[in-house]
This record gives sequence, structure tokens and C-alpha cells, in this order.
Amino acid sequence: MFDNIEGFLQGQNNLMPIRYSYFEIQKMTRGFKEKLGEGGYGCVYKGMLRSGYAAAIKVLGKSKANGQEFINEVATIGRIHHVNVVRLIGFCATRSKRALVYEFMPNGSLEKYLFSQEGIIPLSCKQMYDISRGVARGIEYLHRGCDMQILHFDIKPHNILLDENFNPKVSDFGLAKLYPTDNSMVSLTAARGTMGYMAPELFYKNIGHISYKADVYSYGMLLMEMAGRRRNLNAFADHTSQIYFPLWIYDQFKEGKEIEMGEATEQEREMVRKMVITALWCIMNPAIVP
Repeated sequence: MFDNIEGFLQGQNNLMPIRYSYFEIQKMTRGFKEKLGEGGYGCVYKGMLRSGYAAAIKVLGKSKANGQEFINEVATIGRIHHVNVVRLIGFCATRSKRALVYEFMPNGSLEKYLFSQEGIIPLSCKQMYDISRGVARGIEYLHRGCDMQILHFDIKPHNILLDENFNPKVSDFGLAKLYPTDNSMVSLTAARGTMGYMAPELFYKNIGHISYKADVYSYGMLLMEMAGRRRNLNAFADHTSQIYFPLWIYDQFKEGKEIEMGEATEQEREMVRKMVITALWCIMNPAIVP
């Protein structure tokens, strides 16, 4: 695994991130003092760069795919820069010690604002609408704005980070794949993504090859949760018809009914309506979404 990673790094001459030693990573995090989060990949700590700017440092645990998650991350965001894609500042690859250094996002992930966690001030309808547009711009850049087409394969609330002004940035490229821009269809040997956001073709192999539409579908599922401010699948919904939110919303629109929003202005209702219609396009026919 270590040889795979080192071989990849030695073969890259167009990477922008800085290569740090493990000692420098320890120094940045003050001995891994302030933990920001933890997941199957490892832990994220807050660090401080020599420039004085804060950073989020992901220290990777044991790899389950021969170091491929690390290679994917560095290969994708290591060569691009966009206002709606999280920036990879640097990395560490010293045998078993692997870490990724990102710009720090003070408002954390979108997930905690969608599903009403205690102590979190909810975002306004306008903020949610602006975030949805920013995420779309980030995904469009990955698909069309780079020399290579980057398919993310894991668009979900947890992987949308928010800066100090609540501008969204697409993050976590551990499952991403790069393809030539003229490849409209690509093939995968195994399913990848998160259930509930994965496009059907990712786990039903007889449907066909994979394209950028897989990310469009995931964005639609994300957008539906943003519009409804609830998980798409909720077994504890008030009515059984609302358990799967996208289907319930579709039936509401088909019957010409408005979405119940409580006290909301006409402008806010229109924003939510646009988000829902776009989400339905993405989920039911991602090919028509530009």
C-alpha cells in the first residue's frame, strides 16, 4: 500500500498541495489536541498553519482499499480550485502515517443544520436556497470545468461544508473517480456511495454504465432534504404516505397541492417550490438537468 501511494505521488507533477512531514502535522495540531470529528476514515483535528490560518487536518486510519481513498482525494482536489469545492492545502504520506490538510470550515457540515440538532440555529429559507445553488455550481465545475471529468459518487449533507459566511463547499473525495471529459459513460467494478443518495445504476448493474447523472441524482436527493428539512426516509412520519418524502412530494405536486410551510412569505414558498421541482428532475430524469 505504501509503495502504491509513494509511486502515485512521485508520478504527479501537477499537484498544488504542500507535502508535510508527520512531525509538522503533529506540530500544527498541537499534538492532536482539538478533535473536530471522527468517521470510518479516521479523525479530523483543528490545526494552525504557519501563516496563522486555521486548517482541518484529517488523519487517516487503516486503509480498506490499498490506500486508494488517499490517492483519490489527492488526485482530485489536489489539482483543482473552485469557490464551491473544499481546498486541499497539503498532505502527509510517511509510510503508515497519512493525513490531509484542508482549509478550515467554521460552520461545519450542512447535515447539522438540516436535521434540527439541539443548540443549532436553523438556516433561513434564503440561506438554504443560496447553499443549494452553490453546491450545484461546485458539482458542475467537477463535471465540466476541469481538464478531467471528476465524478464524486458521495454527494450528501455530511459532505457539504460551510464557511464563515455559509458558502457551501463540496468535500470528501475518497470515492471520487477521474475520467476524460469526452467519456460520457464509464464502468465501475463495485457500488460506491451512501444508501439513500446512490443512483439506482450504482447498485443495479443491469441498468447500464455510470455517468455524471449519478451525481445529479445524489444532488436531487440532497436538494429534497434541504427543501423539506427532513430526511427523505423517515419511518416516524406523521402519515404513512410521508415515510418516503420524495414520493409524497411528487404526489402533492401531481395533485396540484401546495407544500405546507407554516408561516412563510410568498418569496420563500417560491424558493422551496423551485428546489423541489429541480430535485424531482434530478431524481426522476437526471439526463435533462444541465
